[in-house]
Amino acid sequence: MFLFNPDHWQEIGQTVRKHKLRTFLTAFSVAWGIFMLILLLGAGKGLENGVRYQFRDDATNSIWITPRRTSVPYRGLRPGRSVRFTDDDYRMVRDTIGGVEHITARFVLRGDFRVRYGDEYSTFGIRSVHPDHLYLENTLMQEGRFINELDIRDRRKVAAIGTRVVTSLFGRKNPIGEWIDINGIQYRVVGVFHDIGGEGEQRMIYIPISTGQVAYGGGNQIHRLMFTIGDASFDESKLIESKVVDLLSERHVFDPEDPRAMRVANLVEHYEQFAQLFKGIAVFVWLVGLGTIIAGIVGVSNIMFIAVKERTREIGIRKALGAPPSSIIGLFLLESITITVLAGYLGMVAGIGLIEGVQAVLQKMPSQPDFFRNPSVDFWTAATATLVLILAGVTAGYFPARRAAAVDPIEALRDE
Repeated sequence: MFLFNPDHWQEIGQTVRKHKLRTFLTAFSVAWGIFMLILLLGAGKGLENGVRYQFRDDATNSIWITPRRTSVPYRGLRPGRSVRFTDDDYRMVRDTIGGVEHITARFVLRGDFRVRYGDEYSTFGIRSVHPDHLYLENTLMQEGRFINELDIRDRRKVAAIGTRVVTSLFGRKNPIGEWIDINGIQYRVVGVFHDIGGEGEQRMIYIPISTGQVAYGGGNQIHRLMFTIGDASFDESKLIESKVVDLLSERHVFDPEDPRAMRVANLVEHYEQFAQLFKGIAVFVWLVGLGTIIAGIVGVSNIMFIAVKERTREIGIRKALGAPPSSIIGLFLLESITITVLAGYLGMVAGIGLIEGVQAVLQKMPSQPDFFRNPSVDFWTAATATLVLILAGVTAGYFPARRAAAVDPIEALRDE
């Protein structure tokens, strides 16, 4: 077979040794192009992972609505009015808006509360919520249970506590069934949860929203509505958002177009925006990398044209002895592909090695930066880069090889 003919490989080696500097510079341009492509793709993946990490604590298929103040007059009412949500708003959205999957309201208890168990005490954040809050913030129960509907109905003094709360107050003791004192009110611990949102989330204590409203003077007020919308697409999420905004604006008499009456955070929209952003970045990185590779291809192609010129007499002798054009084309293509692929793989190995080194350093850090996490290049990226290298080698060698195959043997033998 042509590929395994040792004479062909010997000829390629002789050509490379004859033009060491020229071959090195050309190979370096190809290696640099692949190196930069791999490096930029790995860095882009690290930034993408960092952005995804920001969403780790919240359901990405959720919408969060917080009442604020009106900023425009509406139906004869002045701007600057406070919008105040109540339990009725929670029930209206839950019962009348199609597409809402899990829904919770939150009555906000501001600041940290002094929490005591026996002789141990510390300060923690308290959130009063509905049972479905479990699905909004990736709260993972480790022991016991979360808040349930009976807790809400009966205004029970129960609490689900984070793992850091357990460590601070209970040490290694099982906290389930124990009573803790929160600002002078006794709550029975019914569950322990872990939250991937970090230490701040693990220092939270959840209590029934009805209990929080009564115990801390909230009446029927709620400070936030949060709900998931299943597998809704971006367009479907905007439709559901619009329906909820129309419902609430009608109930509280403000302009649904008022940008300050409510703060609406559609995480489906936010996630889609970031996804599109990083798709654009990936395309840009490929274009930059391919541009650099193309520059290397031009260099390889120029080398091959020079090689054809220098070996015109040799080509003429081959053709006079009966060598078919395909063998001459194959020889020059093999030389072009060899230079391109070997140089490209060196660049790829160097790029992947640098990315792995950066990742190892990040993993050894006490806390990784949130904006840049786990830079990496996956198998399909490496496979695509390999295909690009082979195509680049074929492209760089094809036209010089065609010229070599078209050499007239009589004219070639006259060449000095």
